[in-house]
Amino acid sequence: MDDFALYGDTYGTLLVDATTRLPLTLWEGRDADQLSRWLREHPGVEVACRDGSLTYRQGIAGGAPDAVQVSDRFHLWQGLSRRVQDIASAHRGCLLAALPPADESDSAPAEVAGNTAKDTRAARHARRLFEAVQALTRTGRSHSSLARELGLDRRTVGKYARARTWQEVMRRPPRKPSTLDPYLDYLQQR
Repeated sequence: MDDFALYGDTYGTLLVDATTRLPLTLWEGRDADQLSRWLREHPGVEVACRDGSLTYRQGIAGGAPDAVQVSDRFHLWQGLSRRVQDIASAHRGCLLAALPPADESDSAPAEVAGNTAKDTRAARHARRLFEAVQALTRTGRSHSSLARELGLDRRTVGKYARARTWQEVMRRPPRKPSTLDPYLDYLQQR
């Protein structure tokens, strides 16, 4: 089972037979009660393959409590890649120390790459927000009240509250290919 966006913030749920790979049913919304009801009406489900959502976990537990709940390949890889990215972000400053010593001719690009994670305006902003959210979170207040006070979205406050370091919230989007890519080595040498 998985959800999909119909349009905007309207979602649907799709149930597929894992053996035949044919769709079983489709409905609008992501509702644990509806999933639970469907599973009770169709007994015999032994293995339920789902994403990591709490909604589907609760629906399966209510409708087919004896079914084994597993994640599919896509969601396993998605979760793993997200976790690797989080760890790499958190240890971005350590990665430079793991590189072998560079020649003098290579030292300038390495220095620039090492300083970008620490000295950019975005990094300073992320560090300030992380410290503010962490300090206010320790007071026991809700994320909603912190969001109102700091002028942030509640999900942003949650992201900063869950992070262990400010580097974890510094996600850079992947660089898009450029027409200059074939000439980068030459340009860096010049």
